Amino acid sequence: MKKMTILLLGIILPVLSSCTDRNENTVTIVKKPDMVTTNDFYISNRSPLEGSPFIKLPVGAIKPEGWLKKELELQANGFHGHLEEISQYLIKENNAWLDPQGKGDHGWEEMPYWLKGYSNCAYVLGNKKMIKEAEGWLKPVIRNQREDGWFGPEHKKSGIATHLRGRADLWPNMVMLTCLQNYYEYAGNDSVLSLMSKYFKYLQTYPDDKFLVGFWPKMRAGDMLYSVYWLYNRTGEKWLLNFAEKVHRNTARWDTGIVSWHNVNIAQAFGEPATYWMQSKKTADLQAAERNWQTVRRIYGQVPGGLFGGDENCRPGFTGPRQAIETCGIVEDMFSDEVLIRITGDPVWADRCENDAFNTLPAAFTPDMKALRYLTAPNMPQSDSMSKCPGIDNCGPMFWMNPHIHRCCQHNSGQGWPYYAENLWYATPDNGLAVIFYSESNVTAKTGKGVNVKISEQTHYPFDEQIVLTITPDTTVKFPLYLRIPGWCTDAGLTINGEKITLHTQPGSYIKIVRTFHKDDRITLNLPMTLKITRYTQNKNSISVNYGPLTLSLKIDEKYIRNGGTEKWPAWEIFPGSAWNYGLVLDDQNPGKSFEIIKKEWPVSNMPFTQDNTPIVIKSRAKQIPEWKLNAQGLAEKLPLSPVQTNKPAETVTFIPMGAARLRISAFPVCAK
Repeated sequence: MKKMTILLLGIILPVLSSCTDRNENTVTIVKKPDMVTTNDFYISNRSPLEGSPFIKLPVGAIKPEGWLKKELELQANGFHGHLEEISQYLIKENNAWLDPQGKGDHGWEEMPYWLKGYSNCAYVLGNKKMIKEAEGWLKPVIRNQREDGWFGPEHKKSGIATHLRGRADLWPNMVMLTCLQNYYEYAGNDSVLSLMSKYFKYLQTYPDDKFLVGFWPKMRAGDMLYSVYWLYNRTGEKWLLNFAEKVHRNTARWDTGIVSWHNVNIAQAFGEPATYWMQSKKTADLQAAERNWQTVRRIYGQVPGGLFGGDENCRPGFTGPRQAIETCGIVEDMFSDEVLIRITGDPVWADRCENDAFNTLPAAFTPDMKALRYLTAPNMPQSDSMSKCPGIDNCGPMFWMNPHIHRCCQHNSGQGWPYYAENLWYATPDNGLAVIFYSESNVTAKTGKGVNVKISEQTHYPFDEQIVLTITPDTTVKFPLYLRIPGWCTDAGLTINGEKITLHTQPGSYIKIVRTFHKDDRITLNLPMTLKITRYTQNKNSISVNYGPLTLSLKIDEKYIRNGGTEKWPAWEIFPGSAWNYGLVLDDQNPGKSFEIIKKEWPVSNMPFTQDNTPIVIKSRAKQIPEWKLNAQGLAEKLPLSPVQTNKPAETVTFIPMGAARLRISAFPVCAK
């Protein structure tokens, strides 16, 4: 069984090392920031809510560069940035989201799902054309709020997945609340606060038996709960805490365990009890989120890539690496992890978010982000338009790279990279800053006693071990700076202005640097990456190969065949042009010796999540397993039990990061000697 790491919260490790120079550096290892104070410049949790170890910076404070900026640009230029040209749900004529009375068509989740990613992509990139387009949806929603407080559609037609009508269905508005919160964080539009307050007062009048009725609202009301606390932290209206208790009371009981095995419900709602913990302060609520995560991974997550084998719904007996996850599930799981690290301070949620982001999310799209598929699996050597059921829970063309279908994922997938970019850096309660997700970027924020500081981060992480931070304060300023040590890293190294700092670092903790910073101070963090083998004893004794935060996949020649779509927005099937059914030949005593790491130049395109451009390639020995084939539906047969007997000769094969492989084998059988 794959080992799971549970980090204890709130424990401050002893000072392991320190150095003193003219700047009086103090360097310690801690489990999370000191929370005895409250940040003076950025909105965090108000009393009586539990304090915020990490505080989200205003939208626009973080400017991604490098590969992450490229992903956002590809998204803006791809199908998601032009979805109004493709999706019937974004036709403005007679759209219920734009009508003053909420009448008309397409009044369900699709538009706000899309707007959540579209608007944040625009804000992060500073794309004025996209921002204007987003405001063309946001401003009417605000302007058209009814006198009694309701906003949004009062549609008579249901969504495809619900029988609810009109005001009975609170789910679409939950998504729109997130869009409005992001708009406020970007533009500071106080009308957002007014709308939310009036809306929640209106919902407060609902009796419990009329509140959160229906499957989707009840399952996912943790999103509304987080919105209530977001508003409370900005207005201080005490009645909101009573309303928050009402929301939690009527939400599906995720605090008791997994209440739905729908993959997106799990990814989106497993952390709801920890959100409520900010108010209840009950240890059981905090622990419930971790327990839920562990439960799902223990049964359905004995596979690489960070997610779990849900397809549409997790099913007993369908637990292998050919089971897939919705693209919706990927981005919602990342968002849950980002929320949970802010709530708890526990760096394990950052590790988990990175696992999703690096190893699964990029492969859900074509490299140019002009098409997506509904489902992505750790092992999928063919991605075509053929239905894969009953091996896959969903019937239909769920592996087809097509920008015109996959309704929910088509609209919702755009939140993944923008939200990731907005969570690279956080403010801390002690007027400091923390870098959580390493990526080339620039951040500008207030620190210390109110001094603006710009920090430039240069790195090719996760493909490189080194992160360089250049600090440029408006004037000399003392503040704490936190650097996350990933859970996979056992020997992090630190230098400050070229001086090596001796540290005994611990995986899954933070380096805390308290220093008087001057212009052009430079901090270099090294996170040595090594090859490691993960064994899945509950999944046919298969293995995966990991290099730092990256998991590797067999490189399979990918043959793209045009099938459908339009000239501007084509759809694709991807077929294997080389053998994929390999088992690994390992040195039992020292598995790491079985692999050769080859590092290449960084791609000029800034697109490392592609077969041709990945800067890391790994060679190893493997043997084909002829009995392991595609079935009649083009789905890989179940993994053979390791060790596997095969009379095929050993040959050298190539591995690339999972995220760069649209066709992939990432969980491998092991060949018998």
